[in-house]
Amino acid sequence: RAMTLLVVASPCALVISTPATLLSAIANAARRGILFKGGEPIERLAGVRALAIDKTGTLTEGKLAFTDLVLMAGASEPEAWQAIADVESRSEHPLARALLEAASARGYTPRPVSRVEALPGKGIVATLADGSEARIGNLRLFEDLPMPDAAVQAVQSLRQAGKTAMVVWVGGRFLAVAAAADRVRPEAAGAVAQLRALDIPCIAMLTGDAEPIARAVAQQTGIQRIYADLLPDEKLDALRQLSAEYGAVAMVGDGVNDAPALAAAEVGVAMGAGTDVALETADVALVGNDLSNLPYALALSRQAMRILKQNLLFATGVIVALVILTFVANLRLPLGVVGHEGSTLLVVLNGLRLLLYRPALSR
Repeated sequence: RAMTLLVVASPCALVISTPATLLSAIANAARRGILFKGGEPIERLAGVRALAIDKTGTLTEGKLAFTDLVLMAGASEPEAWQAIADVESRSEHPLARALLEAASARGYTPRPVSRVEALPGKGIVATLADGSEARIGNLRLFEDLPMPDAAVQAVQSLRQAGKTAMVVWVGGRFLAVAAAADRVRPEAAGAVAQLRALDIPCIAMLTGDAEPIARAVAQQTGIQRIYADLLPDEKLDALRQLSAEYGAVAMVGDGVNDAPALAAAEVGVAMGAGTDVALETADVALVGNDLSNLPYALALSRQAMRILKQNLLFATGVIVALVILTFVANLRLPLGVVGHEGSTLLVVLNGLRLLLYRPALSR
């Protein structure tokens, strides 16, 4: 009887149930291009009640493309494009690259410039080859100059359309307002709808962009809660607010400015094409840069937790039953071995079911 008790009371099924389940979930996710950094992120993701999603590079493709050029009175298109080519060739800003590509596509090549000064949050100032000063930037760059009503109206109209507008000024003349926009990922709206179908009470957008731009993206993706004009520290504050309202919050982002929020969230999810800092900080990486893998990862995590609970309850129940039978019915050792090993095999097979799991997500 003592030998039988030692066999049936051994918690092998309990011990193996967790790694078998979590490793199966990790393998399933990896086939979809979802990398979990261990089993703990799976457990935490299953309990998430709110999602905070960065805009640029996450909901959008992260690459700006030229959309509009609004000329001011007395200005010509060639002089506006030439100024854009000259000045923006000296900037590394994504918006500058978008405008420079558009200028190059129209046959304008950059000319030498001097005294280039980039003003973060405003724009760029440079001295052209003929000695005239040129500026390209947002309205804050021209606070020291009287701004024509036409330029202000053009900027406001473009911003309302969800575009980023830059004013072009050369030698005391306002030439044009140029605009670019970031395209929303084709799968973003579907992914948000699937997340809502998975009973996530709150899906919020966190972005450093202006509210009109954020609202335009929100309308295209179906997101109803927006936090705009945020600095990295303010994203943390928004995350804490969501956590206080809903509980566990997952943060999805791709940039350096998302790293603090990714680290502070219950689960940090990074886009695969994001910065090294974001990928290092996050708990989960979407390698294929496919946002539709986010609801897949959430559904898979929840299924893994359901199977894990089944395994733990089953293994515990079998151990208790075998121990009772050992004392009450004088359970024989061979039967005890069969019951013990059989329960271990069953929990392993139940965990391996996750390898074949495919969540039924709405299209």
